Amino acid sequence: MEISRQTIAKALVTVFVINLIVMGVGAYYSSQQVPPIPQEVVGPDGDVIATESQVQAGKVAFQQDGLMNHGSILGNGAYFGVDYTADTLDLKVEFMQEYYAQERFDESYAALGSPEKGSIDSLVRDDLDASFKRGTETVQYSAAEAYAHQQVREVYVERYHDGALDRGVPANMMDSEEDARRFADFALWTAWISHTDRPGSDHSFTNEWPYQPAAGNTPTGSTMIWSVISMVLLIAAVGIGVFAYKSVELPEPKVNNLEIPAPDEISLTPSQRAATRFIPLAGALFALQVLLGGLLAHYYVERHAFFGVEEVFGVNIVQVFPFALAKTFHLDLGILWIASLWLGAGLFLPPLLTNHEPDRQRTFIHVLLGALIVAAVGGLVGIWLGAQGYIDGPLWWIIGNEGLEYLEVGRLWQVGLLVGFVLWTALVWRGFKPMLRREARYGLAHMIIYAGGSIGLLFTAGMLYTPQTNIVMTEFWRWWVVHMWVEGAFEFFIVAVVGLTLVSLGLLRKSSAEKAVAFQALFVMGSGIIGASHHYWWVGQPDIWIPFGSVFSTLELIPLILILFEAMGQYRALATSDETFPYTLPFMFIIASGFWNFLGAGVLGFFINLPLVNYYEHGTYLTVGHAHAAMFGAFGFLALGMATYMLRISTKPSEWTERRLRWAFWLWNVGLAVMVFVSVLPVGFLQLETAFTQSYAAARSLAFYNSDIIQFLFWARLPGDTMIILGTFVFLYDMVAKRFTLRSVSMPSDTPGRGTIPDRVMAEDDD
Repeated sequence: MEISRQTIAKALVTVFVINLIVMGVGAYYSSQQVPPIPQEVVGPDGDVIATESQVQAGKVAFQQDGLMNHGSILGNGAYFGVDYTADTLDLKVEFMQEYYAQERFDESYAALGSPEKGSIDSLVRDDLDASFKRGTETVQYSAAEAYAHQQVREVYVERYHDGALDRGVPANMMDSEEDARRFADFALWTAWISHTDRPGSDHSFTNEWPYQPAAGNTPTGSTMIWSVISMVLLIAAVGIGVFAYKSVELPEPKVNNLEIPAPDEISLTPSQRAATRFIPLAGALFALQVLLGGLLAHYYVERHAFFGVEEVFGVNIVQVFPFALAKTFHLDLGILWIASLWLGAGLFLPPLLTNHEPDRQRTFIHVLLGALIVAAVGGLVGIWLGAQGYIDGPLWWIIGNEGLEYLEVGRLWQVGLLVGFVLWTALVWRGFKPMLRREARYGLAHMIIYAGGSIGLLFTAGMLYTPQTNIVMTEFWRWWVVHMWVEGAFEFFIVAVVGLTLVSLGLLRKSSAEKAVAFQALFVMGSGIIGASHHYWWVGQPDIWIPFGSVFSTLELIPLILILFEAMGQYRALATSDETFPYTLPFMFIIASGFWNFLGAGVLGFFINLPLVNYYEHGTYLTVGHAHAAMFGAFGFLALGMATYMLRISTKPSEWTERRLRWAFWLWNVGLAVMVFVSVLPVGFLQLETAFTQSYAAARSLAFYNSDIIQFLFWARLPGDTMIILGTFVFLYDMVAKRFTLRSVSMPSDTPGRGTIPDRVMAEDDD
């Protein structure tokens, strides 16, 4: 079946616009349905227990002290600590049971027999199974609820202000007892919306999440129904993906009978040499990130220490560098090093394809590199100062720690990163200008500009909330950035960069690559934008997001199937090459990226996004496995492949060696496989079983993490983590060594030689 590039491009634009309209209307509708924060919560005697301002102050303290990177709220955040929603709901139930046991039987709840416990359990469920009437400004607690609320506050003071080393919580993690009490008020409000029925509905604001039978929280009927529909759609998605790949006749790269330029035949321009400076920056950030990853993994074994280092050096590592701070740095460094390599690759490719070196391009690249360093260092320093309480007042979230997972850096540094994206897009546009003039708007150079622009566009959603915004809408906009980056803009960037790279390698004609990129981007953007709604099921968003999230999360599998087929075609091309093919190693990284993308984002992503599975799994180690396989496996390997490609062209041929980089490649791949399949996923499946048979809070409890089998599985992660760390330092050493053996720069000739990359690319017609 023949489909023109122009037809695919028109469909891509139409689908992208429709998706944004749907999500825009959904944003307005969600803002009208947001769970309210009562002006007052009062006890049976009319005494005020909590107020709206106290709950809001608790949210501010939660973000300011970085609690989202210690535990999670409404299932979102870090998994080292408890989920605060599930934890406060669990504690609330326990204290209510104790209250009624003392009131009715003058005994502790544990000492009662089954009939007495049954009567108390019924009282607790009746108290919690309340409905909320729209317009209500005051919520009345029963005496048991009022007692439980006060007790939970004191538990949170003991944990998060006084400190609890067995939980990895340093003393004064929250600056004052008052902050800890306000944080408890905020967490208890999220527990309240989890057991209180939405107006006009028979289930809670969070669709009865988290699972807690004692509170009456069990899966809803729609959770089951849409899980079944998703399974049916899975078969359809696989069929559509295979049919699309076969029927549209997407081209596969070929090595035989092609003129593949040798690296020393390619001019190295001043701007390209400047672009390679992004590689050492990324290498340093990557090395620091994996070291912090090892620290985080070990914290699950020794929550108060790191291999006894505090006994040897007298350093309380939990107090100096607590889990929440290390996790924040680990996440942000991962984003920064991958982004650095992508930025560098995007600036390296234009001269390669166009034989054009814009005036002062090298200078502007150095400006961008400097701005990136300032934003990265400033953001990380701001996070540390903010989390340690050195930035107070209204500036804490502007220049310090905004405190939201993946978007931790202060708003000022976020604006700086956004300006950096805009500057990068402008520089890429300058470099591709000759190509942009000659090709249609759906050409490869245009696709790179669109992909970069979409990254910046979606990043602006992170500017649409403040610390005072209701957490439900805060999460709505946060997932616009996080998910739409990963499942939309980043995937779009992947297929565009891979297409450009294959053209530059001489393995695909430009017109063929354009069709493949546009076709894959059609499915990526068509499913990945609305697919963000699977993050809205349990956070207090309206019910409409369950069908939307279920359908489009399943459809996200289609582009990943296409990427898998593409990776298989690339592997076949590599297998038929010989030792004269000079770009084997970059090609290996691109293939690995495709396979990990399908496995991490596709297989693991689909499994955990089934509504019924996600109800029990949300915020467990199964998500950790999905995240590492997708983020490092897909995006990280592509970034490393592009770095290897840049170094292959830039390094003097006599100095080029692949031995160390091949070692790094296999250390990373084997290490990631060991970490995910030997440790992380087994822990996740045991968590899933515990959540299903007991409660979600039990699956995230300290008792679960400290059990013998889980501790053994945490130790089993050590070999995989060690291989990843070793691979990173081998790469870092090799990259530094190669940076000292770069070829001399030269300005490209006005007329590219016959058979060169620019000659092939610029000679392409626009049919």
